[in-house]
Amino acid sequence: IRFAESSADRQFWRDDGTVRPQAAWAHTTINTRNPERSAIFWGALLDAEPVERSDGWYVLGPTAIGGPMLYFQPVADQEGSSTRAHLDVWVNDLASAIELVQDLGGQVAVASHAVAAGTLAVMLDPDGTEFCLITFPH
Repeated sequence: IRFAESSADRQFWRDDGTVRPQAAWAHTTINTRNPERSAIFWGALLDAEPVERSDGWYVLGPTAIGGPMLYFQPVADQEGSSTRAHLDVWVNDLASAIELVQDLGGQVAVASHAVAAGTLAVMLDPDGTEFCLITFPH
């Protein structure tokens, strides 16, 4: 992967000449049985006010300009899941981003599906670490 000649649009080019999809670290999601308690703890530690969403999730941040946010996702039981936290990555083209992940040695864990504000796909990196690609309508 190499930078485009013009850095104004910060596009990346693949070796085959196609444009690489844009991706940015959006937030880290923490699975918790008590999202309010977790958000209050992390909010106090990071000096940030937790915000409750209508779906029971809590959000903190960003705590730095342009930085990622912390999401606290309610889960009924964590016994069956080895993933307690995962990265969420915003992308501008979900299909191309999935293809890029696969080209880099990752794989799809859960096919893309609609969520409250967009579409996401649950992915695995080459070591099996779960993360999400998410895109929002323009």
